[in-house]
Amino acid sequence: MLIRSCLCVAALGLLSFPAPARAQVPDKVKKGNAGERKAVTADPLAEARRAVAISLVTSLADDARDFRDSTLRARVQARAADALWETDKDRSRVLFRRAWEAAEAGDEENTRRMEEDRRAQMARRGSAALKLPPNLRGEVLRLASKRDRALGEEFLAKFKEAKRHEAETLAGDAASSPPDASTKRRDPTQAPPAVAQRLELARRLIEDGDVERGLQFADPALNDINLPTINFLNTLRTKNAAAADQRYAALLSRATIDPASDANTVSLLSSYIFSPFFYMTFDNNGGTSANRWAESITPPSDLAPQLRADFFNAAAAILLRPLPPPDQDYTSSGRAGTYMVIARLLPLFEQHAPDKATAMRAQLTALLPDAPDRARDSRNNDLTKGLVPDEESDERAQDHLDRLDRARGSEEHDEIYTRAALAALNSDEARARELADKIADPEMRKQVRAYLDFDSVARAVRKKDAEATLRLARAGELTPIQRVWGLTEAARLLPKAEVSRALEIIEEAIVEARRIDSSSPERVRGLFAVATRLFEADRARAWEVLAEAIKASNSTTEFSGEDSTLIIRLDSKNSSRMMNFGAESFDLAGIFGSLAKEDFNRAVESAKSFTGESPRATATLAVVRTALESKDGGGRVKAEKRPTH
Repeated sequence: MLIRSCLCVAALGLLSFPAPARAQVPDKVKKGNAGERKAVTADPLAEARRAVAISLVTSLADDARDFRDSTLRARVQARAADALWETDKDRSRVLFRRAWEAAEAGDEENTRRMEEDRRAQMARRGSAALKLPPNLRGEVLRLASKRDRALGEEFLAKFKEAKRHEAETLAGDAASSPPDASTKRRDPTQAPPAVAQRLELARRLIEDGDVERGLQFADPALNDINLPTINFLNTLRTKNAAAADQRYAALLSRATIDPASDANTVSLLSSYIFSPFFYMTFDNNGGTSANRWAESITPPSDLAPQLRADFFNAAAAILLRPLPPPDQDYTSSGRAGTYMVIARLLPLFEQHAPDKATAMRAQLTALLPDAPDRARDSRNNDLTKGLVPDEESDERAQDHLDRLDRARGSEEHDEIYTRAALAALNSDEARARELADKIADPEMRKQVRAYLDFDSVARAVRKKDAEATLRLARAGELTPIQRVWGLTEAARLLPKAEVSRALEIIEEAIVEARRIDSSSPERVRGLFAVATRLFEADRARAWEVLAEAIKASNSTTEFSGEDSTLIIRLDSKNSSRMMNFGAESFDLAGIFGSLAKEDFNRAVESAKSFTGESPRATATLAVVRTALESKDGGGRVKAEKRPTH
């Protein structure tokens, strides 16, 4: 309850501030023009708002130590530390260290829960689609490192030590089990935990525009070739191509002489040249793992020809090495995976390095006996995925439909129609729905239609097509919260001149939101999405809906205030798919930041009216940050009225 009483006192103090502040304005300032007097009298109000903000965030950080949720404890203390940095660095460091302790406990708990969920899904249907838990130590590390590099290094050292202890424990558990080939194979998609954490921190810093600091953290970790390393370089190239190309060239040289380099090393290196942010790796059975980290995977147009030539030289040197006996092949790709990588890259060799293509074809022939049957199919999607545009790739509906004759039973037929429908969605939405309707199982058919419809809405939003978004949001087989999001996004995308029409659409969204069960967190998310859009078109109405949303939030314990993700799943007997789509309008940070600029006191009072720890903390931090980061300390204050004379 400490934060609630502090909020009240702070707000009352602010309301009584303006009169004495004006009385203290020096005479020589009063003699200036009206503009000068207005500027000076506004300064005390800004300082007052900042003082309130500091009091709020300090109390919130103290309260956070007793929060039940370890994730919330870590996040609130870290964000409070970040907000207070310019005011009190010593206190901020204390808060960052507290946040790190909470993050360690939170990461452990979240990992345990995810593993329980994975096992439960595997037991039910033999596959699992999981939403990854937050990387709390990564979040704390990112904020701390931006403020104090030494503190960031301290946390990295702690993380490395913690992972060393975990590795020792796992090694002890496995000591009684006989080793096999699979335990000797490294995972090319993973880096050692401390290295992965360092690279993720550096990548986030690069994304934030702090290239110099990002490189300071990344350079010590750019030794091995794995997915996090190449993904960092792809991110770096978007900000500083020369720095990225220099480090990539060094990796090529290292890979050529490293005896541990294998086909997956080459596949990951190829992504930097031909498919940035899209990574394909293969296991020793020819199975695939595809990771896509960006919407666009267009090859860079400004790549130096010599760097491309260096890649093909390194790739050939690695892929043409003598093959070890099958029982001694401990490469991550194995013989089958090596076959897949060569088959995938052979067209690129023929185009860019024809002098090496003959030798590559000979190696492919030598590996043919070890290749699985599906790997020899020229229509295998894995041979072109990421290297050619979706609409030109082999992942087309007909490629799947051609397998219908070999399908056994209705379940396999339904799986083929599902895959065909998803493939057709890339270029022909009507065709995708037609194929979905051929699915025999009614529940599966409903799932696929819902998946296709939401994907269509999401695509329309990404294209900023207001009319298509509106049409699909109204007509699609969507859940109520998906429809609310689609309608509010359509209103956002309309031209500013169409305010009346936008308000009509938002009213539709309000109706949809109110249809959701009053105890559901989705009702709360929908109402906040509406309030966010109303703030842009009708601020008085926005405050009304905000009050309704807060009341709804207080009726459920499941709304966190940081729910900016729409998740849709598609589960079949043999596979699971999950689509995550960002929905920032569901979050409290955006709307409360806007409200604080409009009316600081009212935003403070609204924030403290949440009964849940998480939404109250999220809203308060948004108000605080607005006050501390804006030049005027936030928005207007009701008591700030002055005589007109």
